Amino acid sequence: MKEPVVPEGILTLDRSGHVPLSEQIYRSFRSAVRGGLMPSGTRLPSTRRLATSLGVARNTVNAAYELLEAEGIISVKVGAASRITEGLPLEGSPGRNAEPQHSPGLSGRGLQMSENVRGEGAASRHGALQPGAPALDCFPYEEWARCLRRAARMERSSDLQYQNYSGIPALKQQLADHLAAERGVRAEPEQILITSSMQASLSLLSQALADPGDEAWLEEPGYLGARTAFRVAGLRIRPLPTDQLGADVTRLANTGVAPRLIYVTPSHQYPLGVRMPLARRLALLEATRLAGAVILEDDYDSEFLFSGRPVAALYGLAEEGQVIYLGTFSKSLMPGLRVAYCVVPAVLVDPLMRMLRNMGCAANVQAQAALARFMESGAYQKHLRTIRKIYEERGALLVRSLTERLGNRIEAEPPNGNVQVSVKFRGPLNDIDVARAMQERGFSVSPLSNCYLGENSLSGLIIGFADATPQQIAQGVNALGAILDEFQS
Repeated sequence: MKEPVVPEGILTLDRSGHVPLSEQIYRSFRSAVRGGLMPSGTRLPSTRRLATSLGVARNTVNAAYELLEAEGIISVKVGAASRITEGLPLEGSPGRNAEPQHSPGLSGRGLQMSENVRGEGAASRHGALQPGAPALDCFPYEEWARCLRRAARMERSSDLQYQNYSGIPALKQQLADHLAAERGVRAEPEQILITSSMQASLSLLSQALADPGDEAWLEEPGYLGARTAFRVAGLRIRPLPTDQLGADVTRLANTGVAPRLIYVTPSHQYPLGVRMPLARRLALLEATRLAGAVILEDDYDSEFLFSGRPVAALYGLAEEGQVIYLGTFSKSLMPGLRVAYCVVPAVLVDPLMRMLRNMGCAANVQAQAALARFMESGAYQKHLRTIRKIYEERGALLVRSLTERLGNRIEAEPPNGNVQVSVKFRGPLNDIDVARAMQERGFSVSPLSNCYLGENSLSGLIIGFADATPQQIAQGVNALGAILDEFQS
């Protein structure tokens, strides 16, 4: 009987070494069978013949055939040619193309969790001037690589198992020392929970500390990540009025409904960038005490203060249990590190650790080990000093360029910190349309109005500067000027 051959176009091997050859052969046959190119009963070449025709070792083809047999795609009999298994459903068969009797759909919770809470026009792709993007061109890659290599050689210990799911002790100790020295946050290392992101921390806490239907106060304008977490948790969100002194809790004193959670960014309010003075902080703590609420203090961009003395975190002024302190390394290092943390009351440590495990919000262990070493060596503080100066220069350049070019059409204050600036339009403009036009030109700015829950929103843009070169700033300002000319003509 004539030896069977594989139809043209089914097997094309990439010999770069990125994917094992046996895996490529297996995938190619599987795709051909599922697509109807090799129907049930088709005879396959012997492993020897196929290996010769492809120029690979016979063991490579044997491994591919074994995978296909294990998955039931081919049938192998001693002394007979291997064949495609009879009766396999094919993508091209009538059963595949017919109208499905049952199509999977999202649950009510799934619909809520997949909702675009960030609003229309929010930057969804990478580009210049993206809010929250750190300066990757300033990152100390060599020093970080040394810490990673050391972490990769970690001894076989409980850190590599399921123990310490809420963070490795070495990083918790470094964080405890750092927060006490820099932010006035004094807590035992065991009170620090390491998570994979700020969003993970907010989701964990909003579901742990409030029930569906409970009320949460959120700064207006405010951080979209907190809004997302609260909505997914089924909470009723009440806007907390915010002005040039930060959140003003006295304006919600007579609502009649006590909040369960209050989210604030007192160090650098997001997105306005203002700092909450002591009087406002004390008023907030008193309102929290009377309501029996918990404050979620996002110490947003506290590492970047360009002028004045740093103000201690709200956590340091509060009574035990009033405030949960949240932080992340996304802005000071890079978002891709996927490491954040929260400082919680001692009574909540054990239940939150179990919940953290149940939700699967843990951060990568070797990234944690590398970060602990990075902090212990002093490299982290050195990096902060370097980028703080660079961010100040880039922020000043952006605002100066905007004011000189578009001062009669926008308002922008020089930032005293942060990694982005809020730009307000003087005239009536749809900031979502402006943001989209900027994004089409390669600038990932976001509309300011998206940060408002109510209808009385300001129109403007949130523009990042930390990762922007002088050339990108100039190009972005010119692009915005051209867009405003077009929209206001």
